[in-house]
Amino acid sequence: MTIYHLSTRIKSNAPPDSLAYDLSIYRMDSDRNKYSLIDVKQQPIQGNYETLKHPTDNISESLSTIYIMEVTLYRKTMLHTRCVTASPFTRMYTLEEFASGKAWSSVKRENPCYFVTSGTSKLESEGGNIVSVNISKQDRPFIAEQYPVGDPQDPFEKSIIDEQIKNRFNHITYPNQNAGSLCGPAAFFYCLQMDRPDVYAQAAKELWQFGKTKIGALEIAPGDGCRHPAGDFYDTFGPRILGLDWMTLAALRDSEDRVLSFDTLDSPLAGITMWQTLTEWFEKAGYIKVFSNVGVTQAGIQGMQDLNNYVQKGYKVVSLINDSLLEGSSSERATYPTHWIVWDGPVTEDSDGNVHLKLFSWGKVSDRIKTEKKISFFINRLFGGVIFKPLK
Repeated sequence: MTIYHLSTRIKSNAPPDSLAYDLSIYRMDSDRNKYSLIDVKQQPIQGNYETLKHPTDNISESLSTIYIMEVTLYRKTMLHTRCVTASPFTRMYTLEEFASGKAWSSVKRENPCYFVTSGTSKLESEGGNIVSVNISKQDRPFIAEQYPVGDPQDPFEKSIIDEQIKNRFNHITYPNQNAGSLCGPAAFFYCLQMDRPDVYAQAAKELWQFGKTKIGALEIAPGDGCRHPAGDFYDTFGPRILGLDWMTLAALRDSEDRVLSFDTLDSPLAGITMWQTLTEWFEKAGYIKVFSNVGVTQAGIQGMQDLNNYVQKGYKVVSLINDSLLEGSSSERATYPTHWIVWDGPVTEDSDGNVHLKLFSWGKVSDRIKTEKKISFFINRLFGGVIFKPLK
């Protein structure tokens, strides 16, 4: 059990003694229950634009635990105090970053900011009362080549992304790579969405706003090609992939590629995820691996039973299969692994010996195993999995 003293910094050119702040530092669980470490109102800013160091209760949290920070700024005058931020500034950091004074960015716009002009106003009758103020606005990080800002089909338009994030936060929809070869990133973000919906939502917001994010030690910073993708985002049936899923899934995969760029929806080779890479994503984000039997050969009956035992104990089972196992695939191939899924329960057999498994894949959570298939059909298409403790 430890008491930590947590702080952050703001960026401003206003006198520090004229500023105040609200600071909330919290995390959520899988049911979106909120647990606050710090929640203070209208505190004074220090001379170096750092907040006060606020003590926590005596807690036993891991230093890798991710928390959301909300900051609201105020300007004080002799007559009143007024809020100068339209909505709280939000960012996420680990408990270690907060405790060590690293919960801020060297990039100005990635911090809570408040700037004022140094121009002096005069009475109109005195003349010469024109003050020029230059306000810069950075270009939006994600812009599709065929659907620029202002296009009615812009997949990254703010209100559209906000609604998609809201649906994911409330577990109404799930990651869906659709036309993209991104099942590995989809499995990662599905687990994150289910375990820490607050972290999922904040990561998506930061990607939209800054073009990068950091989940624990996992840095997602896609290249220019990924942030300005080519290709058709729509076909006759609707979106080939949602803007939110491109920002998260393609950005994660592009951040790992050193040779191939994920810069178009038709980049299948750049989307293949090996289990070493997938495991690294989870562990950098704070997940703890407890078991793995994944490989290029079938896991067999014992391998399936091992995964069953873990999922029944509440662990995350991220499994590698041949996609011919699932409904919607016309293939019957079973010779090599092609697809990542996440188990949402154990493998079972009905009274007729048909196999069933509730799982996540392609944006849905349901029993996706092809109908009237026996356990041998399942085993021949199962290439093991990686097991993690749920993220707290």
